[in-house]
Order: sequence, then C-alpha cells, then structure tokens
Amino acid sequence: MTKAAVLGAGSWGTAFAKVLADAGTDVTIWARRAEVAQAIGERHQNPGYLPGVVLPASLKATTDHRVALDGVDFAVLAVPSQSLRANLESWRDDIGSGTTLLSLAKGIESGTLMRMSQVIGQVTGADQHRVAVLSGPNLAREIAEGQPAATVIACPDSTRALEIQKACATGYFRPYTNTDVIGCEIGGACKNVIALACGMAAGVGLGENTVATIITRGLAEIIRLGVALGAMPTTLAGLAGVGDLVATCSSPLSRNRTFGERLGRGESLESAQEATHGQVAEGVKSCTSVRALAASYDVEMPLTDAVHRVCHEGMSVHDAIGLLLGRRIKPE
Repeated sequence: MTKAAVLGAGSWGTAFAKVLADAGTDVTIWARRAEVAQAIGERHQNPGYLPGVVLPASLKATTDHRVALDGVDFAVLAVPSQSLRANLESWRDDIGSGTTLLSLAKGIESGTLMRMSQVIGQVTGADQHRVAVLSGPNLAREIAEGQPAATVIACPDSTRALEIQKACATGYFRPYTNTDVIGCEIGGACKNVIALACGMAAGVGLGENTVATIITRGLAEIIRLGVALGAMPTTLAGLAGVGDLVATCSSPLSRNRTFGERLGRGESLESAQEATHGQVAEGVKSCTSVRALAASYDVEMPLTDAVHRVCHEGMSVHDAIGLLLGRRIKPE
C-alpha cells in the first residue's frame, strides 16, 4: 500500500488527505495544533476548517512531523506558500532520500521570487525530478464533500506523477498528469491575484461583464508571464490555468474572491483578514511577488499591479478601476 504524509491541516490539506484515504492510501496528516490533530484522529473531523465534513476513520493525525514522515512514499506539503521555507527547514532532516515531494502551495516566495518547487529543491536539496506540484479547480469544501473535480499533477518524472495519480484517484476526484511544473505553478500563483481583483469589482457593485473581463484579461497576464518563464500555453489553457482561474474567481468558497469583495466594500486589509478567521488569502502577499517577478522578465501585468496598489499602497478600489480603464486602447 502506498504511504503518504500530508504536512498541514488547513482546509485544502485536510481535504486532500481525505481524498488520499478514500483512494486507499495509508495517510497521516500533521497538524501544528494538538486540538486539530485530536479532532481529526479521534472524532474524524476538522471543525475549524471543514465543519460538518466526516473524515475517513483510516485517516491518522499527529503533531509530530517525524511520525507522519516515517517510511512514506511521498510527502504532501500543504502549508501556505510564504511559510513553506521555514517549515521545510524543520522537516528536511526527516524526509527520506527517495521520498517524492508534492506541493499544494500556490504562490511566489517574497524576496527570492522563487516558485514553490524551487524553494523545495533549495531547502531540501532534492533533485527537481523528485518534486511534483498539484493544481487545478480544487475548492477544498466541495472536494471534501465528494463533489466531482479534476486536477493536474505536474512532475518532470512521469513515473512519480503516475504514482501520485494512482494514490489520489477516486470516484469523485480525477487527477491528470503533466510535465509542465512551471505552467502549473504560475497558473496557481497568479489566479489568486486575479480572484482578488474579481472580488473587488463585485464588492463595489460591478456586474458579470466586468468580472468576465477581469478573468479573461487576467488569463492573458498569466499566459504572458508563464510563457516568459518557459511554461507551455496549453497548460494554462487547461485545468491548472483556466480551470483554476474560473473556480477561484467565481466561487464564494474562494478566500481570495471573498477577501477582495470585502476590500471592494471598503473594509481595511486588517478587518478583511479578521473576517476570514485567520485563513490565508494567498493573493494578498502573492500580488507583490508576482508583480516583481513579472517586472524582472519585463512582462506587463496591469491587473496584478492594481491589486498590489490596493492591498499595499493604499489605493482605493475605485481609483484602481479608473487606472485600468484609463490605459491606452489597443488590439486584443
């Protein structure tokens, strides 16, 4: 039987651990807080993140990462992107030399402007062929409820990708494989920023035409950056690009969309954060690092720039919209 550790017991980490267990994988989830591990292991629930969802009895939980990582075939990294490095530094000595590392984190690291697979490689010393990423239209709540969804597992080593695919394929969760790690990571990082923009537009009362425009032009930004970094456009036209973008920009279950709506209604960054009960809206931090990464490749990303200005430079949502509408007209 395949054995896996899921390091991180937030919404998506817990939902993916449930998928693995439902697929017949022997899985242990690591939680930072003892009460979360106890709720998962003893009561088969994670009420702080997925209230009302019954977790498989086979899903084990611990607060000791060494217990979770003991003898696993692959380790699932399910912590926020900006805390991945610090967590990995405390885990790396207990990760087996042949263990596949699967990243669920979506973001560009602040300061270094590294993608998550690059952070993993730098901290652990793992060859990039041991590093995989998972991305797609994967709203945690819906998947935890067993609603049909698909995803992409990208890894330079197709054998490892196939092993992960088999370990998480269920009647409701359909994983596809890919070798385009860059495309999957850029799609996953940038869609959170565009979802913030969609939420902001909805928050000020703008309608579906505006949201559709933001999604479409946001996709153009994502493709420009992805291609500049070496991604395949077809990846960004698929589940890890368009699929993830549409789900994150459209659903009230999306933290980034909901966070953006609060900003659009005039709430401060701090009050919007409090309203999400401490759950991270990754796009708030990623907008700055994505913007800087784009600038380093001379790629224009006006929507990303506008989101950064609202979140970190005090620009109002109305002014940001005016700035975007005031850009020169040109062919699509």
